[in-house]
Amino acid sequence: MNTSNIALDPRDRGGPAQPLLIVEALSKHFPIYGGAFNRRVATVHAVDDVSFSVRKGETLGIVGESGCGKSTTARLLMRLIDPDHGRMVFDGDEVAAPDGISVAALRRQMQMVFQDSYSSLNPRMTMVGSIAYAPRMHGLPAREAEARAESLLERVGLNPRQFGRRYPHELSGGQRQRVNIARALALEPRLVILDEAVSALDKSVEAQVLNLLADLKEQFNLTYLFISHDLNVVEYISHRVLVMYLGQVVETGPVDDIYRNARHPYTRALLASKPTLDPDRRTTVLPLIGDPPNPIDPPSGCRFRTRCAYAQAVCAETVPALAAPFDTTAVPSAPHLVACHIPAAQAAGEIRYAG
Repeated sequence: MNTSNIALDPRDRGGPAQPLLIVEALSKHFPIYGGAFNRRVATVHAVDDVSFSVRKGETLGIVGESGCGKSTTARLLMRLIDPDHGRMVFDGDEVAAPDGISVAALRRQMQMVFQDSYSSLNPRMTMVGSIAYAPRMHGLPAREAEARAESLLERVGLNPRQFGRRYPHELSGGQRQRVNIARALALEPRLVILDEAVSALDKSVEAQVLNLLADLKEQFNLTYLFISHDLNVVEYISHRVLVMYLGQVVETGPVDDIYRNARHPYTRALLASKPTLDPDRRTTVLPLIGDPPNPIDPPSGCRFRTRCAYAQAVCAETVPALAAPFDTTAVPSAPHLVACHIPAAQAAGEIRYAG
């Protein structure tokens, strides 16, 4: 990972060794109301005690099944949803703390690209208008904001003379997503959250957008948090990977370690389910059986134990800590951490599920 240019950013406060974003014990529970008096009857445990860091200049991939809390985590980071608990530190400044960085200032340096390229854009605004809107709201003169918008359109591969005055319905899905990426860059952020940003695109357009993201990362010295269910895409674009299950982090580490030496049974099941065009690598046995438990009433202890072939009594009694695997030595600069009680599960070269 090249971090030589990151220290040149005048906004850099702690140098390339200091993480750009630190998240500690982030949690969000959604109440469910019902009954005659509309009282609180249950709680959805969407995100529970999630902690991680994002280094300057890297791409951190977040993967997991639908409903595992990936998108909720992204919205908590952007403060589109207020967390119940947890702490965020952006380049040494605690978010929303009296002596830290405000949420408004955070959003100038951290932007987000959503999955649905159409609903993310105002149907009554042109492409230049959509991109220039945020800079104008932050005090940039209209002419300068439009010039920046046209420049960004060109950077993402769209001719501003051809596409600048068009409306969202006049563009394809891939073109709209390029506009959304340009809009995210309009405030010159340092961290961009990409929430399933390429999952709605066909494969040829997806490859083009992924290459565009890689180019923009180098041009603007960006840091990415890339959320996706597509394990192949995450492997291609990420430096490190974070695996979530039912609102919690179960494994994290360098992308090569995770994909070649996964330690958590759930991570291995995810990797075993990757589609392949190789007829010799067809999956003949289901890598994982059963549905995830209900987040309204998650299992005690390890939340994966109800689907794990290695589960023992301790798994129901105690929540496993995210720590270095039993049989390896963590590398301080890029540790491989796993939340699992059972050494046999961590050391297994191949996992076999009962049933």
